[in-house]
Amino acid sequence: MLPVERQSLILSHLANSESVRTIELATILEVTDETVRKDLENLEQRGELLRIHGGAVRPNQSRVELALTERKQVNREAKTAIARLAAERIEPNDTIFIDASSTALTLVEHLPNFHLTILTNAHNVISALADREGIDLICTGGIYEPRSRSYIGLPAESTMRKHNIHRMFFSCNGIHLERGISETNSRQASFKERVIECSEEVCCLADSTKISLKSSFFFAQISDLTTVVTNEDADPGFTAALATQGIEVLRA
Repeated sequence: MLPVERQSLILSHLANSESVRTIELATILEVTDETVRKDLENLEQRGELLRIHGGAVRPNQSRVELALTERKQVNREAKTAIARLAAERIEPNDTIFIDASSTALTLVEHLPNFHLTILTNAHNVISALADREGIDLICTGGIYEPRSRSYIGLPAESTMRKHNIHRMFFSCNGIHLERGISETNSRQASFKERVIECSEEVCCLADSTKISLKSSFFFAQISDLTTVVTNEDADPGFTAALATQGIEVLRA
């Protein structure tokens, strides 16, 4: 089977589902996993799909539509590097906030081994840290949103107003120099706006794919940020512009 025929079949399968898996495609097409990976790379370069760990999703399935389980696999290496670097900012006895984004969730894997108070609206963060010693874990409660596995709404926002947060770690769907920081979900945006108001240091974890993007709901200005942690592929012009506005930029 010619590459063009394989790739056409891959797109056909992708059109009928939210995602495709490399192993499954290799079986269907009767080729090796490596051959499928090369086909996916070619299709991504043409803008036909977005590769994730172990497969691919449709290109119009941006972070607006992807569930947390899918978002965790997009740009996995960059998110891990960003999370590891962000964790170095945490100090003993800090009160920190971790949001329900896939990048911030990765931060949980790299938390330092000393006492912390952690506030979160993320169900997965609660699950991951439930049995860890040395951490005072506080869940915001609120309206449960299954797709992001997080709690939002007025009850969650009310909880945040009771706390002083030393460092807020969160991500977004877009970070734009003029318009600011944006989300696809209005209630997520409203919640993060409240958390920023309660935080001394506001640390945005944004890989290079989010730079210069504008999503549906804006919840912060660039000037609201203290620090941006991104990866080495980030546009140098963009990061330089952040620095001129007094924003600390860390490149993982």
